[in-house]
Amino acid sequence: MDPLTTLLRLSATEQTERGLEHTPREIAQQPDTWIATFGLLQRREAELQDFLSLAGVGGRQQERPIVYLIGAGTSDYVGRSLHHLLRSKWQCEVIPVASTSLLTDFPDHVLRDQRYLWISFSRSGDSPEGVAVLERALAECPGVSHLLVTCNSGGRMNQVVEGRANCLSIVLDDATHDRGLAMTSSFTNMVLAGQILAHVWSTKQYESILRALISAGEQLVPSAATLACELAQAGYKRVCFVGSGALAGAALECALKVLEMTAGKVQTMSQASLALRHGPMAALNQETMLVALVSSQLQRRQYEVDLLREIGSKDLVRTRVAVATQADSLRADADYVLTPETQESIPDLYRPVLDVIFGQMLGLFASIHCGLKPDLPSPNGAISRVVQNVDIY
Repeated sequence: MDPLTTLLRLSATEQTERGLEHTPREIAQQPDTWIATFGLLQRREAELQDFLSLAGVGGRQQERPIVYLIGAGTSDYVGRSLHHLLRSKWQCEVIPVASTSLLTDFPDHVLRDQRYLWISFSRSGDSPEGVAVLERALAECPGVSHLLVTCNSGGRMNQVVEGRANCLSIVLDDATHDRGLAMTSSFTNMVLAGQILAHVWSTKQYESILRALISAGEQLVPSAATLACELAQAGYKRVCFVGSGALAGAALECALKVLEMTAGKVQTMSQASLALRHGPMAALNQETMLVALVSSQLQRRQYEVDLLREIGSKDLVRTRVAVATQADSLRADADYVLTPETQESIPDLYRPVLDVIFGQMLGLFASIHCGLKPDLPSPNGAISRVVQNVDIY
């Protein structure tokens, strides 16, 4: 039995006492919830096509909008895991912009007479920054179209856009509205929703990708749990995640999961793979685990394998972990290689929902090793499930 299944089979009383009531289940349920998310968006396919067409997506090149992908924290990393795919499929400029940046620098991000589509991602729909940015844009920029992707029908953001012109909301299944502090299934399902939007005029094509993701996810969950549990018990003080392209967004989210769920007892950092050499490599030491999300694309993969090899030859870290879809020759340059036991070919653009699973697992088991409660891992209240006490000016 893998360690995640062991946690899921604890009595309800023990799960509650140890803060394990929600987070293990929310990590485990992800491949199943992806099916529901696809079905929900597929049923709204015509409505989504009409809305996006009116916003300029798919129209004449000179009339297409600039698309902003907006969110805070994990919801920001949703956008950073999607912008390459959406840019490729929609053939327009797509830019991830944190709502925290929009709140403080609003005028700097808005060009007069420019056509925009803003896609906001929010688990709760109650992030103070997200609500404030949305309300300001609606008041001051009536020409901006807004698409909201949220997991909470009762959130303030959903209420704000409801019934408004140029606005549409997608509310995912309530099962994705994580009750634990850390966002897990909400992250992967919002990313998946974005992938489906990229294929909104070709959902049949996406179905084969979805089947591959679900198959790989089902294989990856138990093996990721086993490896994460083993490594968490070794007591690393630092974890560095690296990835390229869409996987750079997944690396950011992995680093945040470990940091959040260990209340900072394990320090984390994230870099684009080739950026690590340009200064941040100085932070690596023998208390560090390096986790490389290794590309499936040959040229990119060669650069990343060179990085793993260099870090090994310099003996910069205690452990190198490679997460990939195919192991190939990685075992020569990594101490551990984690891959799903499937031969499915999954391009990097779709992999964030898979690769983040190891970061989630590592956060969960490191939290337990640190003596914390994964559902509520911040004993001093430094962070909360929904950010509080943000004054809006």
